[in-house]
This record gives sequence, C-alpha cells and structure tokens, in this order.
Amino acid sequence: MTGRYVLDLQEVDGTQVAVVGGKGAHLGVLSRIEGIGVPGGFCVTTDAFRRVMAEAPAIGDRLDELSRLDPDDREGIRTLSARIRRTIESVAVPVDLAAAITGSLARLGERAACAVRSSATAEDLPTASFAGQQDTYLNVMGPEAVLRHISRCWASLFTERAVTYRRRNGIDHRTVHMAVVVQRMVFPQAAGILFTADPVTGNRKVATVDSGFGLGEALVSGLVNPDVHKVRDGEIVGRTIAAKQRAVHALPDGGTREVAIDPGRQEKPALTDAQVVRLVELGRRIEAHFGCPQDIEWCLADDGFRIVQSRPITTLFPLPEVGDQDNHVYLSVGHQQMMTDPMKPLGLSVWRLTAMAPMLEAGGRLFVDATRRLASPASRAGFLDVVGRGDPLIRDALETVLDRDGFVPTLPDPEPRPGPGGPPSGAPAPIETDPAVVTELIERSQASVAALRRDIRTKTGPALFDFLLETFEEHKRVLGDPLSLQVIMAGMEATWWLNDKLGEWLGEKNAADTLTLSAPGNITSEMGLALLDVADVIRSRPEVVEFLRGVEDEGFLDELAKLPGGTGARDAIESYLDRYGMRCAGEIDITRPRWSERPATLVPLILDNVRNFGPGAAERRFEEGRRKARQKEQDVLSRLRALPDGDRKADETKRMIDRVRTFIGYREYPKYGIISRYFVYKQALLAEAERLVRAGVVAEKEDVFHLTFQEFHDAVRSNKVDDGLVRRRKDAFRSYHALTPPRVLTSEGEAVTGAYRRDDVPAGALVGLPVSAGTVEGRARVVLDMAEADLEPGDILVTAFTDPSWSPLFVAIAGLVTEVGGLMTHGAVIAREYGLPAVVGVEGATRLIRDGRRIRVHGTDGYVEILS
Repeated sequence: MTGRYVLDLQEVDGTQVAVVGGKGAHLGVLSRIEGIGVPGGFCVTTDAFRRVMAEAPAIGDRLDELSRLDPDDREGIRTLSARIRRTIESVAVPVDLAAAITGSLARLGERAACAVRSSATAEDLPTASFAGQQDTYLNVMGPEAVLRHISRCWASLFTERAVTYRRRNGIDHRTVHMAVVVQRMVFPQAAGILFTADPVTGNRKVATVDSGFGLGEALVSGLVNPDVHKVRDGEIVGRTIAAKQRAVHALPDGGTREVAIDPGRQEKPALTDAQVVRLVELGRRIEAHFGCPQDIEWCLADDGFRIVQSRPITTLFPLPEVGDQDNHVYLSVGHQQMMTDPMKPLGLSVWRLTAMAPMLEAGGRLFVDATRRLASPASRAGFLDVVGRGDPLIRDALETVLDRDGFVPTLPDPEPRPGPGGPPSGAPAPIETDPAVVTELIERSQASVAALRRDIRTKTGPALFDFLLETFEEHKRVLGDPLSLQVIMAGMEATWWLNDKLGEWLGEKNAADTLTLSAPGNITSEMGLALLDVADVIRSRPEVVEFLRGVEDEGFLDELAKLPGGTGARDAIESYLDRYGMRCAGEIDITRPRWSERPATLVPLILDNVRNFGPGAAERRFEEGRRKARQKEQDVLSRLRALPDGDRKADETKRMIDRVRTFIGYREYPKYGIISRYFVYKQALLAEAERLVRAGVVAEKEDVFHLTFQEFHDAVRSNKVDDGLVRRRKDAFRSYHALTPPRVLTSEGEAVTGAYRRDDVPAGALVGLPVSAGTVEGRARVVLDMAEADLEPGDILVTAFTDPSWSPLFVAIAGLVTEVGGLMTHGAVIAREYGLPAVVGVEGATRLIRDGRRIRVHGTDGYVEILS
C-alpha cells in the first residue's frame, strides 16, 4: 500500500507528473543528471491527496460551487477557497498514509530538518508557469510538523490566486491534484535564482544569476535586492552588487526568521566570480537535458551547489527553426500587417504559401529573415531607409544589432539580375499621373477574383488542394504585378516629397496629411463611410433599431425581414456584406471569422452610427475632407509663389499634389484583393472540413484550423487526423496569447525593441510616430476588441493595432493612438484620409493610458500627453 503513497526522489522520472506533480517530476529528473546535486528526499504522491480529498466532508459540492463562480468575483473566490482550505487541513491523515510518510522521514533522520514543497500536476508545464502558486515550508522538524505542513500543501491547491489562475486558463479544479515533495533541508551561505537565458531581453546565450545571503526566500519574497551577474560564453559580462541589508536564516528548533546583515558585509558579493561561472555551467547542463531555457532555484552550502528546483522559462519568445548555427536577424511580419495576435497553423501556412517573401514561424507569428539585406552594404542603406520611414523603432533596433561587432557579417553585394533582354534591368520608366492606371489595376484584380470564384466551384477533395496550390501562384502574380507596385510607390514617394519639400520651403510639418484628405478610390475609408449609409437606412425605422439592440445570434438577418421596414434594412446590410463581408479583425489569418460569417459583429457599429450621426453624414464628411484638401492646396501654392523661384516650386508641388491624390487611395486595394481571395479559399476549405466532420475524422470543422495546409490536404486524402496533434496545437495556440512578439528578434533569442531617441518631447509624455497631423484633446477609450467598443463623438481610440476592419470605428472618433504601426500601415492611411490626429508605435499605450482619462494627441509632433 505504501508504494502508492510515497516514492523516493531517486525512483521518480519525468513521465510521472500525474503521480508526483510538476516539481516532483522535475526534481526526480534533476537528481539523475550527472554532476547535479539535489537534496535527498521523497514525494507524497497524488494518490495520497485523492485519499484525503475522499475523506473531506462535502468537498465535491464546494468544488461544484467554485466552478460556477465568475473568475472576476474576487470576494466569492476568497471566501469559498478559504473554506475549502480549512476543510482539507482539518482532515486527519489516515493511519496507513501517516505511517508511510513517517517511515520515509526516518530514512532522512527522525529529527532531520526538512523543506516541504507543494507539487501540483498542472505546475511547471512548458506552456504554463505556475511559479509561486502553491506553498513551500522551510526548516520543518519532526513527524508531527511534517504531516501538518503536508496538509497545508494539499490545501494550497485552493489559494485564491491558484483558483483564479485555473479559472482564467480554463483548467478544471478536479483535474489538478497535489503531490508534496519532502527534502532534507540545506542551510546555505548563499542562494538565489539562475536563468539560463536573459529573462528581460530573451537572449539565450546570456545567463543571469540573482544571488543573496542565506536562504533564497529573501529574494523570492522581494525582501532584498539581489546581486545580479550576467554570463556569456563562460565570461562575466555584467555585474550589479546590491546592498543586501537582510537575510532569511533557519532557526535551530525549526522555522525561519529575518536577520540583519552586518554593515561591513552588505555590499560584498554573495558569490565569487568563479562560483558564478561554475553555477552557470551547471545550469547549461540542466538546460541541455531538458532541451529549453530554465529558471533554476539554487543554494550554496559548504560542499557545493544544490539545485532545489528547475522549470522552463515560459515568458521567452520562441525562435524560428532554421537548422543552422549562423547569426540571423528576423523582422516581425505582424507589425507590418497590423496583426500581432497569434495565428492558427492553417492561417500561418496559407499566408506563407501566398506571400511574396519566404517567412518563418515562431510563437504563432511570422517573421522574415533580413540578414541578407543587412549584410550587403549596397542594399543595407536603402533597406534601413524604407524600414525607418515606416517604423523608426524597427530601424533603431536594426541599427542596434548592426552596431555589434560581427553579429551581421558583411557579404559581397549580390550580382545584378539581368532583365528579360539580357543586360541588368534599370528602374522602370516612371508612370504618368493618370487615374486610368488605377482603374485598370482594379479591373484586373476584380477579374482575377471572379475567375477564381468560377473555377473553384467544381473542385473538391484532394483536387481542391492541388487547384489551390496553383491558385496561390496566381495570387502571388497579382500581388507582385509590377504596375501595381509602381502605383503604390508613386503614391508613397509623392507623400514623402511633399512632406520633405514643404517642410524645407514653408516650415510645414506633414503637409501631405491634409492634402490627401478624402483622396478618391480608397476602399478601406469607403468601407467606414458606407456603414454610415447603412445607418441612414436603419435610422428612420424605429422597430428595426429596437430589434437590433437585442441581437445576440447570427441568424438575425432572416428575422429582420419580418419587421416593418425590415426588408430594406436587411438589403442595406446584405449589400454592405457583399462588398466588405470578407473582412474581419485579424483578417490575414484565414481562420478568423469574417463579417459575412458573423454579421452580428457589425450591429454595435451600426447602432453607434445611428446614435452619433445624422442622415447624409458619409457624403458630408467626404465633401468636408475634399474642401479642406483644396483649401490647403490653394494656401500652399500661393505661399510658394511668394518665394524666390516660387513659380517653379509651386508648379512642381501642384504636380505632386495631383500625383498623390491620384495614386494614394490605391494603397489599400491590394490588401482588399488578397482578403477577397482568402474568403473564396476559406469557403471551399470549410466545405472539406464539413465532409471530414460527417466522416467522423474530426469532431468539429474548426479543428482543421489547427492543421497546416499540407496536413489538411493529407487528412482529406487519407481520411485520418491525429487527435493528439490537434489537441497539442490548441494548447500551444492558447499559450501563444501570453507572448508579446518583438519587432526585431535575433537568432540568439534577443528581442530588440528600438527607441525613438528624441529630446523634444515634454516630460511624462508618451512618444510615438506622428502619422496624421493635428492636435486633439478628448476622453481615451482603451479598446482591445472591436466588438466591445463603446464610442462617443470626440473620443480618442487607444488600442494595440488597427487593421482595415477597424475603419468603421474611425468615423466616430476624434483621434487615434496605437501600440503598433508605421507611416504607411492601414490605420495611419485611414486616419489621414479622415483627418484624425494620430500617433502610432506608442509602446505600452493600452497599459499606460487608463480608459476614460483625458489625453491630448499631438499628431504632428508624435507624442501623447496624459492630462489630469
């Protein structure tokens, strides 16, 4: 019987998490690694916990009650979890279980001082770090005290913090069990934590050692600041020695207490340099064994280092797998595409198959390898210039990496590629400023999408996947159309020319922002205005407005037709969806639900427009923008004519204004074309997923979103899917939400953030990139999910990022602040179209600006002031 309740640490291996919990399993593995010292001890298994829980009165009812509580009901969770802990602690440990524990204790020495640590079955798993969520008791002496503290460890599974964590992460309380680790106590001179990768920058080659005097609890509890050493390749590359005024020491009769450290010793390092380097060597051995960076608790006693815990560092951003040991510099695709949320495997693989450049995946996000562009002196300057105009933070981060000796090798410039006629091709001839060029490009794109819709209808099964692979090549051909790229560049270059020249000649900042107001042909800004037109149809139908206020499910369009005036309202919404229904938040991920699939997403936006605007608002806004642009043009040209050589300057400027207004609207169209094609692909793929559901191959059609395109293809061919793979992918996808993707990532794992390096900003202001001119003051609305936006006219939208699907919100706001973005990303382009002062790339904006606070957005100078 006792074998089920107690296991010696030496008997435990990594497969026994269900029996000895995460900490116990890790310690068992550690004790088997050559050269790693782990204090001796044993595990009280989860069988013991289940036995005690079975004897706890009414515990099942309490757990049912707990699972019904809202994770935000702090008072309810506090009261109920305290009651459960008291119940567990009051259960007498059964006689045979107590005998098994005291027998193992006798082998450590009857009066041996012990450390008693909880070890939960969901703890220290690679995807969720539960550090500090259960309890540790030090210097526990005698069988009675050890049994009492084991009961406390069992109860610690139900601390308020642990319960809330499980509720938030969808972990069932009944599926998590508690084991307890009992180890011989170590009385250390020094203790602390070793991270085998830098926990701040993510650099896998830099280990960080935090150390203090006495027991490690002084550091873990925040009682003292630790000494910090950074070690790279066996050498100390950084050290900070703290004044360590206090320590935690063990008492002779059990327990611990805080003691003051002699003033002469406070600023002495807790470890010598040689000890730090030796400790990191041990850490590297542990890391190699587990195969990922570790967070290791250690202590130093007379006979060397003892390891008391090791768990994966779960906060590091993963690295793309490239299969070589070379240095690489990766750029985030999500920061360019205004979508830094994780994508599901099908979304990642379809984007990669349709993208113009090779991409790598890590942490549910995509990256491009910029090493080659940076290594060639000829391409480096131009590359940095283009990147810097879009997002100065990326440029600064790249320059930081380039400043490091030898990280990016200097390679010879690639050979110029010959053009079709043989010799190297020069730049294409500049295009005329002619609206017909844009019309032709749009017609080409529409024809390509129509052909796709026609040809895909007859394709099913494996033949559909073969067809899609061919279609992806056509997709890339449309995307890489040289004329399309020329038009986009012409609009951007005209913008830059106007901002540079009018700044130089007239001292005007960002003049192009006003000159491009209501530029024709911008599909994304038209989308926002078109929803105002939908509101006009609905506003005059009170029964429809009342019905829409209660809409909760997606079948509302059919119900709408039964109301007075409902048919017209339904037709207006359906006509909007015909043109824009392929869009949605995070639209570059094909797995995200489109507006046509979830039309209820648009209802709050329509109702806001009904409430906040009068009839004809779309046309009035567009005309107002056009009037301001014309007025600005006349003002600029008349001021230029008054300058020396003014007529030439005015004529050149007029040509550039005409050019920017002709071409800048097209900037948004290629993305619309991509997303239109995506929706066609998705509908065909979902039909295949439904066939797999009917055949019993997958449980629900959305399961295929967790397969890559190739795996989905294989599943359709073989009628087989690995359930375990889908389950693991779902778990991984959930864990990726906790990660923040860096703009720039190196192959050493370092997340390089970049800085603005400006000194012309008021103290306390938040710095960003000015992308749309003007200054506005108003109430900040911090919105992380478009569906939960509740905006009034005059509000300033503060959010992480905005892709085109956010445009309908832009009609109701007075200004925009985002954490991600560049000069030519969608939010910036639409903000300029609508004349909204906007600052993007404001690090931590959604955290630093509280919802409801008054703020002032300086869209011309690129900063945000938080007002009292």
